[in-house]
Amino acid sequence: MFKKLLFLMLLFQTLISSAQVKTAKNINYAGNADIKNTLNIFYKNDGVADKPVLVFIHGGSWSSGKKETYWWLGRNFAKKGVVTVIINYPLAPSVQYGKMAEDCALSVKWVQENIKTYQASANKIFLMGHSAGAHLGELINADPQYFKKAGINNPIKGVILNDPFGLDLYEYLTTAEKDDFYYDFIRTFTTNTEVWKLASPMDYVNNIKNSHLLFYGGKTYGAIRIQTPRLYQQLKANNIPVEIKEVKGKSHVPMISQMIFGANDLYKDILAFINRN
Repeated sequence: MFKKLLFLMLLFQTLISSAQVKTAKNINYAGNADIKNTLNIFYKNDGVADKPVLVFIHGGSWSSGKKETYWWLGRNFAKKGVVTVIINYPLAPSVQYGKMAEDCALSVKWVQENIKTYQASANKIFLMGHSAGAHLGELINADPQYFKKAGINNPIKGVILNDPFGLDLYEYLTTAEKDDFYYDFIRTFTTNTEVWKLASPMDYVNNIKNSHLLFYGGKTYGAIRIQTPRLYQQLKANNIPVEIKEVKGKSHVPMISQMIFGANDLYKDILAFINRN
């Protein structure tokens, strides 16, 4: 009887918590009517102001993916007290990486200017990305041209990279097997090797001043297993607060899909990182 009562109480609390999560959908952040420049916001309508805000950039090899796929990420973080913004951005082959990065920076500018409406603080902006989204997130964080073009200073308090692909694109594209993935990436980064260097966040590591939390899967792609620890070592050498965690047994897609479950350990790590920064 007691266990049944406890279960009902926990279920009731869960339902109440979920009911408090509100969603604002398809807000355009670039001043146009393009669905590719829209974002969704997940926030807890509990009267608590100045919450931290997490901007999430999805992966998909720079050529696929959409914000709607990650509604569970928004709800899970919102229930834990973090206002979450999940963005769309234009994809290849319609555009190349520079336009993607410019629009990601514009989304952060919109958040800085408008997120107070959703009970979050413009001074507590964190950026998270998975795969290609992690590449774009670190690129706009490390290469100052993108926030400069958006007309703002870099407002990001901390960066969370989940299985980041393409931290050193020049290294990858000069050594990778010429398979379907390779030719897909060429649509985004051209065949110009100088462009590959310009598109590599690792080349701007000395510009990075904010804290970082890095995750990579024990069974993910080789390039990620090589380059993520290298970024960690370079940030550490520059005295930038940085943490790294290898998630044993996880390959590339499960590194983000595991977060469907709100009790996943990555949430604990990310929340602790946000609270420290």
